[in-house]
Amino acid sequence: MYAVVEVGDRQFKVAKNDVILTPKVTGEVGNSIEFDRVMLISDESGLKIGNPTIKGAQVKASIVNFGRAKKVIIFKKKRRKGYRVKNGHRQDFTRLKIEDIVIN
Repeated sequence: MYAVVEVGDRQFKVAKNDVILTPKVTGEVGNSIEFDRVMLISDESGLKIGNPTIKGAQVKASIVNFGRAKKVIIFKKKRRKGYRVKNGHRQDFTRLKIEDIVIN
């Protein structure tokens, strides 16, 4: 059984006991959270596709930890002008463990 769920502005294909990295979600480590924007569910009875979401479906997850991704370097240059800019940033993420996929 798997589902496609929207977390933040991204969509993830998840199954039970999967661990995924999502954009930062508010909460504390160990807390349980539920996502109700489920786009698709596939189980033994077949495929259910939402329009745009499936009413009554939820994905339950728990927060494993928080972290920051590797640094991304942004370098801009214009040739023969002496223009060089170097910046970078590290994106915050939340590691979630999928506990259950529920269909009401």
